Amino acid sequence: MAEGKAKDQIFAVIVENKPGVLFRVTNMIRRRGFNIESISVGTLVDPNYSRMTIVVRGEEPEVSQVMKNLYKLVETVRVAKIPSDNSVVRELALIKVEATSQTVRSDILNYANIFRAKVVDVVGDSLTIEITGEPRKIDAFIDVIKPFGIKEIARTGIAALVRGSQTIHDEEVLR
Repeated sequence: MAEGKAKDQIFAVIVENKPGVLFRVTNMIRRRGFNIESISVGTLVDPNYSRMTIVVRGEEPEVSQVMKNLYKLVETVRVAKIPSDNSVVRELALIKVEATSQTVRSDILNYANIFRAKVVDVVGDSLTIEITGEPRKIDAFIDVIKPFGIKEIARTGIAALVRGSQTIHDEEVLR
């Protein structure tokens, strides 16, 4: 049997909104030998529950085992794999860039415009830029502005939803 190729797998996990749940979820994933590539957590409309969007890299059979183990946690309500080919995936990044001259500032602003990013803070020697989009878009923007001197980066982790009217609560979304 041919070996599979490790790739990013996205999970949406609905959990009870209680202290320690994030630790238990991440610790379970760590014990299975996976690194979490991205994680974002937010409270749902019902404040008793939170949604975690977790990205792990691995081969399908092993990652499916992680999903099964997530269900074993008492606080887990729902687990769904978000299909990479049928989902909307976004991330937000704040990037502080050195802007020591008017020419450099102008070049950075032009790149920000090309990538549909916006400047959210300006001080004498730096610009802070907000960019939203797919992670590869953010990576490309970072590569372009890296020569100017990046002072600091803060990334949110991804948020993902299945396209169309399906939700993670629909049985056919579950894998």
